[in-house]
Amino acid sequence: MSSICPLVAQPTYVATNTKNHQYPEPEKLALLIDQSKNIKHLRQIHALVIRRGLESSPVLNFKLQHSYSSLGHVEDSVALFNLTQSPNVFFYTSIIRGHAKNGLSEQALNFYVEMLTENIEPNASTLSTLLKASALEIGKALHCQVHKFGLHSDAYVKTALIGIYARNGDIVLARRLFDSMVERNLVTLTAMITGYAKNGNVDEARALFDGMEDRDVVSWNVMIDGYAQHGRPNDALILFRHMLKSKLKPNEATMVAVLSACGQIGALESGQWVHSYLGYRATLNHRVGTALIDMYSKCGSLEEARKVFNGIKDKDVVVYNAMIGGYASHGFTKDAINLFKEMPQVGLHPTDITFIGILSACAHSGLISEGWALFNAMKDEYGIKPKVEHYGCMVNLLGRAGHLEEAYELVKSMSIDADPVLWGTLLGACRLHKDIALGEKIVQFLVGCGLANSGTYILLSNIYAAAGNWDDVARIRAMMKQSGVQKEPGCSSVEVNNIVHEFLAGDTKHPRSKEIYGMLEQMNKWLEVHGYASQTEEVLHNIGEADKERSLEVHSEKLALAFALISTKPGTTIKIVKNLRVCPDCHSVIKLVSKIAGRKIVMRDRNRFHHFIDGACSCGDYW
Repeated sequence: MSSICPLVAQPTYVATNTKNHQYPEPEKLALLIDQSKNIKHLRQIHALVIRRGLESSPVLNFKLQHSYSSLGHVEDSVALFNLTQSPNVFFYTSIIRGHAKNGLSEQALNFYVEMLTENIEPNASTLSTLLKASALEIGKALHCQVHKFGLHSDAYVKTALIGIYARNGDIVLARRLFDSMVERNLVTLTAMITGYAKNGNVDEARALFDGMEDRDVVSWNVMIDGYAQHGRPNDALILFRHMLKSKLKPNEATMVAVLSACGQIGALESGQWVHSYLGYRATLNHRVGTALIDMYSKCGSLEEARKVFNGIKDKDVVVYNAMIGGYASHGFTKDAINLFKEMPQVGLHPTDITFIGILSACAHSGLISEGWALFNAMKDEYGIKPKVEHYGCMVNLLGRAGHLEEAYELVKSMSIDADPVLWGTLLGACRLHKDIALGEKIVQFLVGCGLANSGTYILLSNIYAAAGNWDDVARIRAMMKQSGVQKEPGCSSVEVNNIVHEFLAGDTKHPRSKEIYGMLEQMNKWLEVHGYASQTEEVLHNIGEADKERSLEVHSEKLALAFALISTKPGTTIKIVKNLRVCPDCHSVIKLVSKIAGRKIVMRDRNRFHHFIDGACSCGDYW
């Protein structure tokens, strides 16, 4: 328990009239306490309270406790509380709130138990404060207390209950409480929207959001972030534009959510607008700065990401992780490793996230020995226990390099359970290297353990197709059809004049479709002159060569490229985002087009970034 003595050692006094040595009255002292903006000023006021012999004043004591907690000095607030004679419900509620707001939920609960032991009955403010900081099981117990003390009809308490159930996924109970409320305020509506959005029910959240008569910045942020976090970045950007039209000023949380949405779909121009809106202050805040690094990296502008990184003062490990992750996704392994080595020099210790980034960088460059060295150092030197993501990076590294049995043995030796993503990574490597035997072995194991999912059968089908085993392809696809499993369609997007245009394979819905297919014909003539032959072996369907060629010609990334060529000025960099791994034929075509058209083309596929310049790709044809 902290002592009060340090607060009065050599105090700096605050006087309203130093000439006559008169000090503020208690009312003025109370006002000064409320106006204290920093701990130094608050300690000065506290010293004056003691100097005046007013330390026993309940009002001043209460305000000091509250102010110390608000400034993050909870231990001083507790020391004062312990000196309070017979604290009432308001003092207990204040000390509970102070701990809750500073993330000390267990200590807050202990004070609540102490309060009950002293036979002091909680009020609505006590329980609503405690509920906001509690885990689900504690929340359920507090729900019983709510009924015991007859507070179940209080709007603030009910809102807090809705929040705790909604945050923890019990949307049904949260909605039942919500529907039982006669009057719903802005906070209540926002709590319910937050619950829906956090649990992925963004359409339900939007229905409530649209029905709100008044909205504040928090309710807008919840909805925008809900879209951004659940794979609907376009909707997030559209809603953000509506927010701007509503004349409501976005805050830091808004911008972080919008930058995330921009990064997901590669909307560089929109991201640059946000950066411009934020201005110089963007690099003063680590959270915003990190979001900008992530956005620029995902939009293919690594140079801009590095500029933001360089502009952030007193960088923390999160900032370094973002930049290392950016370099990794672009395959700039040397730069990622250099930053990793720089961290100890500036007094930073790598985290598990750091190692995900650096191991991913090794995977993109096939650096097996370096990857193993880092994986072992993570455990032995830094004491970080590998998670499934770290094993996934190693499996990706080994699998892409053709060390399939080594990758399989690593998965089997794991002390934690492999997730579907990790098994999918290994099956993807089997497809890449046409290893049917190991692919079948893995699928049989997954089926036997009940771990097989739709992706398992799609990958096995692709393994058979890549090897030309069409009978087994037909068998697996029939099974998929009976089970209602559908393969994710390839989709590519390109941003032109702040508008993101999306294309599916063979798409003809775009308003400029005729011009796009005209450019495709022009591209085919360029390829023909340069002697290029389509890589029809990449078509995973049992059709004729001519049909395979036509199928390749209308892949989504080629449609996006054709649209960009007719929609942007000569020499302009083209940036394309694809949801799946770019196929070898499209990769080769884009390399050639970059040389013929004199364009730099940056593509982000599911695995990494590709920078196509003058007929070559930054990946070195290893992806």
